[in-house]
Formats: sequence, C-alpha cells, structure tokens
Amino acid sequence: MAHHLKSNYNDTIVLDITPESAEWNYLGFRIVNIQTDQTYFHTTNNTEVAIVPISGKGTIEVGNYKFTLSRKGVFDEKPHVVYVPPQHDIAITTSNGFEFAIGSAPAEGKYPIRLFSPDEMKSEVRGGGAATRQVNHILSYPLPAERLILFEVYVPGGSWSGYPPHCHDGFGDSAHLDETYYFRMNPENGVAIHRNYRVDTDFEEIFAVKNTDVVLVTQGFHSTAAAPGSNIYFLNYLAGELYDSDRATPPYDDPKYAWLKDDYTGNLMKLPIVK
Repeated sequence: MAHHLKSNYNDTIVLDITPESAEWNYLGFRIVNIQTDQTYFHTTNNTEVAIVPISGKGTIEVGNYKFTLSRKGVFDEKPHVVYVPPQHDIAITTSNGFEFAIGSAPAEGKYPIRLFSPDEMKSEVRGGGAATRQVNHILSYPLPAERLILFEVYVPGGSWSGYPPHCHDGFGDSAHLDETYYFRMNPENGVAIHRNYRVDTDFEEIFAVKNTDVVLVTQGFHSTAAAPGSNIYFLNYLAGELYDSDRATPPYDDPKYAWLKDDYTGNLMKLPIVK
C-alpha cells in the first residue's frame, strides 16, 4: 500500500486503512462522510474504536447509549470523542451531513463505552522558534484506552511539527506504534511537507501533502513542515505495543537533532550573511 493517500469524496468511506492494507499489526483508520438521512454501521468485533467528528452533526447509537456529536470545523473547536470497546454494533446517523474519523485497535474490553469531552483533554504549546505547535491530547494517557492514542496538532504556516524528528518503530529501544496523519489546511489550498526516514537503513519518504490527505508512518523518524501561509491541522491515530498506562511512554528522538529541545533558536543564521 502507498503511504500517501488521497481522499475520495465520491464514496461514503472517504479513506480506508486496515492493518491488512497497511501491512502493519494494530491500527485501522477511516474517514467517513455521510449525507442527509444516511446511516453508517460499524461492528467493533475484537477492537476498541474511537470516533472523532471532523465537521457537521451526527448521532451515535451503541448499546444503550446515544450520543450527539457536532463540530463547526477542526480549526474552530475541540471535539467530543466517543470510545467504544469490543463486541458492539454502532449506528451513526445524520440529518444534515456529518464527516468523522473512526479508528480501531485490538482490545480485550477493559474499558466501557464513554464520551470524552473537550474539558478533559490536555492542550499544550510545544517546541519554540520555527518548531512551535499546539498539541491537543484528545485520547492519550491518562484518558483511558487499551491501545489507542489520539492527538490533534496545529502548526502555523512556516513552522515545523515533530521536531526534533522522533520514531516509535523499535529503534533506540522505542516501542512500535502504527500511526496515521490526517491533514486539513487553512486555507484549503495550503500545502505541507511530511518526511519519514531511518538512520540505520536506506529508507526515506518525502510527501507534498494537501488538504484531506493522509500519510502512514510505518517506520522511521518523522516530522512535518507547514509552508508559509499554510496553517495545518493533523489528526494522529496511534496504536501498537504500548498498553493502557504505558501509552504515556514518549517516542525516541533522533539524537542528531535532540539538542534543539534545549535551544530551538540555536545555530540560527542571521541575514545578511554574505555581502
């Protein structure tokens, strides 16, 4: 499977990534866009599921629960997130249109159905200088799940995210995590650059990413850059070897660039340099 995918709005399932298609072990990810009076059905089987609204309004029915999710847009407000454990049938309906992400990972059923609200979600501004970004922890420890980890990240135009680059593929004693990056741009014609690379083998991927694209991180260190004038949002779903409270384990930074965390403006060239 390609690791840079385009959305297809001719179908209800706009993007569809399974462990089989991605050739990894844990994470499933979909973007679904339902229209007026349409219903989307999903069975969790042996997985836990997290549903994140992208835009519009929909109703989620599962077990004895009924939740209504709405969102003006990803640049306007934090989401509510619905969590569903294994062995449940989900029905999602809308009266005026609803676009949402739904991701899954293997689970045993430790945690119950629940709704996570925005006031439970930690927000932080990370980095500094040209690597400043906002990270919203919409489903990460201590919010409970078995394997799923979710973040929403906002990167101003001209800035980098995930810098210094980090990995979670077993290198440097890191735990393995599958990861998807789902992008939205402001304005919609914005563009970002995403890089996946390794330092121990000959592996390098560089993608020019546009609005509604998704990138798979199957291995290696990775980072993302927003072009000047292109503010970007991305939704990360991760799942892998980390279980329950171990989901708080940080990734492994590329040691060549780890010093930047101590001085994000270090080694900054000042212009003019050659007259």
